[in-house]
Amino acid sequence: MIYFDNSATTRPYKEVLDSFLKVSNDFYGNPSSLHGLGVQAEKLLTQARSQIANLLAVKSTEIYFTSGGTESNNLAIKGTALVHKNIGRHLLFSSIEHPSVRGAMEQLKKLDFDITTIPVDSNGRVNVEDVKASIRKDTILVSVMQVNNEVGTIQPIKEIGKLLKQYPNILFHVDAVQAIGKLPLDLVGNGVDLCSISAHKFHGLKGTGALFIREGVRIDPLLSGGNQEWQIRSGTENVAGAVAMAKALRMTMEKSVSELKRMERVKSVLKAELEKTDGLSINTPVEHSAPHILNFSIKGIKAEVLIHTLEQKGIYLSTTSACSSKKQLPSQTLLAMGVPDDLADSAFRISLSYDNTEEEAKLVAAAIEEAAKHLRKVMKLNEL
Repeated sequence: MIYFDNSATTRPYKEVLDSFLKVSNDFYGNPSSLHGLGVQAEKLLTQARSQIANLLAVKSTEIYFTSGGTESNNLAIKGTALVHKNIGRHLLFSSIEHPSVRGAMEQLKKLDFDITTIPVDSNGRVNVEDVKASIRKDTILVSVMQVNNEVGTIQPIKEIGKLLKQYPNILFHVDAVQAIGKLPLDLVGNGVDLCSISAHKFHGLKGTGALFIREGVRIDPLLSGGNQEWQIRSGTENVAGAVAMAKALRMTMEKSVSELKRMERVKSVLKAELEKTDGLSINTPVEHSAPHILNFSIKGIKAEVLIHTLEQKGIYLSTTSACSSKKQLPSQTLLAMGVPDDLADSAFRISLSYDNTEEEAKLVAAAIEEAAKHLRKVMKLNEL
């Protein structure tokens, strides 16, 4: 099996699973309980929070555990809107954000908030001047992802953060779900106020994530209950998941030091081999591109048909974002980049982990070329 769908989800490290099982079995107390088991669980939760904060170079009191990227994005966006609605009701987000960001903005629009979509260029990149031109007196939030989940474009987070320092009433939210563990994440230096991460994108477990909330930033909670996570995210904490996430993040960041250059080589080999396929065009930009994502289209080939053809050979990749792939609609990201509808409808995404190899890249590229030729022959026969 060759697994090239790591942006959808990653395989958990064995050590991560071991940590989750041990904590679940031996330290299963509720961290809010006063007895010994509860105290042990609370200590582990505090330790996990501190470890994640240290890896992100922030304070432990700025890390809030959630169920993943979708909840973190919703909490950041809606929480900001609710607490700052008397200051302003205008929010900005880019046209290539994750569905959880777009969906949150659409909900706010129904609640009489004013939403502006920032365009991207043909490389899927936001222009800082467009952000500046969209800012109004009543703007309270700008949300731009660090790495696009479909094409891998790296956004100018540092430059946007620098711009927003001139506007003290505007909070800056960054969805770093696809960036963490592959790119530097300088939250303090880049002026980020809110940042979302999800464990299953870096070999942790599904259902675990975190939201960085800069000290001094106020947002309203979305969940009411026992006031866990400093009254921001109620619900009994997933201690085992938090411990596992801390271990996964540490291991991934350690791998990034030694394996990042190799990942970049795998992507380069993959791109060169794929370009040999007739009618194939690369959608991922050459510059400002994450090392693990490569998006391409094959003219005249239906995406879902090729995906299933490759699966029969033990090769796994995806079409668009995993959150949108079952809808069988053209990629909204590619359409925003100006890619024609037919190519946006036949787009594929390969996403790597640090364990993928150059040999796998060559095998997959050859299988894609062979499958595309076969499917074209079948289509011609059907036309007769």
